[in-house]
Amino acid sequence: MKVGVIITQNNPEQVFTALRFANFALKEGDKVSVFLAAEGVDLETINDPCFDVLGQAKSFIQGGGNIQACGSCLKLRDSDGSEICPLSTMKEMYTIVKESDRVVTF
Repeated sequence: MKVGVIITQNNPEQVFTALRFANFALKEGDKVSVFLAAEGVDLETINDPCFDVLGQAKSFIQGGGNIQACGSCLKLRDSDGSEICPLSTMKEMYTIVKESDRVVTF
């Protein structure tokens, strides 16, 4: 199954839960793509002792997952993206939604 995960929040617990879900789906054999929009593009700056967001993101990528980040949202925050949060477009978000069997948002 193809799963799309859209993250629009920067709340540590919500983002951590979204990435845990994405990692779980990967381990179940699903193809999983994550798209970061709005505050979700702040993923790399989340630093919370209770929720290892960056660790979950790295595990997701190492496990074969795909993360894309809204380019307009990144530019609004004076960011060019990164290896973990690469700059992308609404077209990519649309493609993820269109091609996924299931889409969940956080």
